[in-house]
Amino acid sequence: MNNIIKPRAPTLTESLLPIVTMVLLLGIGYAAFDLPPEPLMVLSTVIAALLVKRLGHSYNDILVSISQKIAKTMPALLILISVGLLIGTWMAGGTIPLMIYYGLKLINPAMLYVTALLVTSVVSVCTGTSWGSAGTVGVAFMGVAIGMDANLAATAGAVVAGAYFGDKLSPLSGDTNLAAMAAQVDLYEHIGHLLYTTLPSLILSAAVMFFYGMSGDLAGAAIPDKVLLITSGLAGIYHFNLLLLLPVAIVLYGSITKKPTIPIMLVSALVAMANASFIQGFAFHDVVKSAVDGFNVSMVGNQDINPVLSNLLNRGGMNSMMSTLLICFCALSFAGTLALSGALEVIVHALLKLVHSTGTMILATLACGLTMISVTCNGQISILIPIEMLRNAYIERGLHPKNLSRTVEDSATIFEPILPWTAAGAYMAGTLGVATLSYLPWAVLCWSGIFFATLWGFTGFGIARLKKEEQQQLLAQTADNLKKEAPNVIF
Repeated sequence: MNNIIKPRAPTLTESLLPIVTMVLLLGIGYAAFDLPPEPLMVLSTVIAALLVKRLGHSYNDILVSISQKIAKTMPALLILISVGLLIGTWMAGGTIPLMIYYGLKLINPAMLYVTALLVTSVVSVCTGTSWGSAGTVGVAFMGVAIGMDANLAATAGAVVAGAYFGDKLSPLSGDTNLAAMAAQVDLYEHIGHLLYTTLPSLILSAAVMFFYGMSGDLAGAAIPDKVLLITSGLAGIYHFNLLLLLPVAIVLYGSITKKPTIPIMLVSALVAMANASFIQGFAFHDVVKSAVDGFNVSMVGNQDINPVLSNLLNRGGMNSMMSTLLICFCALSFAGTLALSGALEVIVHALLKLVHSTGTMILATLACGLTMISVTCNGQISILIPIEMLRNAYIERGLHPKNLSRTVEDSATIFEPILPWTAAGAYMAGTLGVATLSYLPWAVLCWSGIFFATLWGFTGFGIARLKKEEQQQLLAQTADNLKKEAPNVIF
């Protein structure tokens, strides 16, 4: 009779090895040498797989665990593809250009900074892209600031804050969808819970920008030619009317009524494609192409398009999300392999010995998120790994997982653009022409969220708790998932 050796649980040192390896590889390879993160994550997965083999698991067990992890996240990954589809079709249909056009028309020189914050926030919420918002209306506002001899650091800070307000709260945002998916929380429930920390941060940012702008000397300044060039160029390409806002209304309706996300996005995209064909007059082939590869001003025809407008409009499409999806698959492979080992349970058990209240739990989560984004410089990884580590601990303490997804976003998503060595920080500095450390103090929303998160954690305000039956149900689901991921581990 053969003796069956069951896999064992890892020690704390063994548990830390894959995570420390991943942090070092990304911190040195990605941040210092600008290596692509995907192969670094694959190498981290190999290290984790070697640990899993050492613990007694088979290669097939690893594949099954990774497959289960990806299967759980597939709805969110499909949403990411739908986001690219939506941006491309909204651009072709004129929805996003309409918002840019009238946003720029609203500029009042004395209110430049607060206008930059609020208009960029609206565009970012409607498009779900912080980089796209900063690269479009953000660039336009920087042109306004230069023409008015305004404070460029303050303008850039307002743009970055507004761009990441939408990155947190838009149902089209990839990071927002990832956080909700990882915590296994309904997308709109996650967005609603984010308001507890994000809305006070926006109000604080708006107050700073308003009073600073009113104390400046911009009241008599004229709007520069660059903005007039953009607005006249947009008016020459698109036919603007209220029907172009229908795709936005559909998404907002779905958000308010909590309808299934993907069908709502598809309906919105179809309406935008109809607008592109019947109102804008684009060829059907180009409209379909904009859904896949993104909108391109070459679709306009023989018009001589200014390069500024090309940079403004050429974006979107399902293919634009492929790099994000690749990072997600690599990170999920690492997470699936690590879940099989039981390493996260060992690490969290050691970490939670220091946690004695909801406030310290929030602080521990903030520390995890800030450490991950500071070292790995990757927003998706910095969302997935902390949530993967801490979700069960929140449930065991009767805390709803949406507290976790919110706190990770407070410490990772919006903190990323104010770190000079991250891709987001470098992009914002390069796009807006202002050094990251120069606009950092003015990007109030990006750093004030951690203070509101800490305050609510210790006061209990805005902290969602599980009912007893909800907690028992989630604990049972967690136990069932652990059995599926690591059925033979002896803890």
